[in-house]
Amino acid sequence: MPTALVTGGAGFLGSQLVDALLARGLRVIVLDDLSTGSLDNLRHLEDEPRLRFVEHDVQTPFPDGLRSVEFDCIFNLASPASPRHYQAQPVRTLLTNVLGTKHGLELALHTKARFFQASTSEVYGEPSQHPQHETDLGRVDAGNARACYAEGKRAAETLCFDFAREHGVDVRVARLFNTYGPRMALDDGRVVSNFLVQALRGEPLTIHGDGQQTRSFCYVTDLVEGMLAFAQRDLRTHGPINLGNPEELSVLDLATRVLRLVGSPSTLTHHAATAGDPRMRRPDIDRARELFGFAPATSLDLGLRLTLEDLRPRTTQRDAA
Repeated sequence: MPTALVTGGAGFLGSQLVDALLARGLRVIVLDDLSTGSLDNLRHLEDEPRLRFVEHDVQTPFPDGLRSVEFDCIFNLASPASPRHYQAQPVRTLLTNVLGTKHGLELALHTKARFFQASTSEVYGEPSQHPQHETDLGRVDAGNARACYAEGKRAAETLCFDFAREHGVDVRVARLFNTYGPRMALDDGRVVSNFLVQALRGEPLTIHGDGQQTRSFCYVTDLVEGMLAFAQRDLRTHGPINLGNPEELSVLDLATRVLRLVGSPSTLTHHAATAGDPRMRRPDIDRARELFGFAPATSLDLGLRLTLEDLRPRTTQRDAA
């Protein structure tokens, strides 16, 4: 039976990937230190015999027992992904990305597995072109408080390409744009979950800056389909490949949609703009579309509704505790 390793598999995105891999008949081993992930995201799989969970910090070498497993693919998702989380531990965030990727690549080399690196649109920084194409070299201020994540992911990409050149590891580097959906943590800190939880509680929706900054939001199952298509097909490219939804809207527009969906009396409150926060974010997905037919299908309105259905009972339960 083909076996996949998913680092960060107890997280919001990682657990959705685990579901999809199991649905395709694979056996899955999850590595996660539970610093930002949660076993609650895997609770529905506790009786699944094809799933094994290993609590482990990827900054340290992977358990020796994994070296005897014949992995089909190693998916590297181990990293805080929310600004709230990665700015709280910037050194740990950068080292998790660099050392975790190094250790994963070493395991891929030993087991002859394909290695999928979940990179990020943050490597573009303040982009030089719009929408962002993979040829954009990016502009990131290394002294900015957000740089630990962007630069950690950028260094991880370099490691992937160097392992491919030097050792022949079959790597796939995907740059993931804003993703949302069920299992986002209530304190995730990203704008979709922030707005939905604040609207459910009747609290003001927090907007940093004027709200005219734009984002492009991809529903999680659409993104996972793109990840699997890129990871599992025989292609002649290591990437990078953009994965995301090219539908672009302002943060103010998102706030309006959330208030309408929830039927909330919440108002909007503006705070100072976040340093290093890009003004525009929209993926050019032509390469992904041409190579493996990637085409996000979930509308923002439907995706927000499905996310709200997941967040509502958890928010109520948390507030009642």
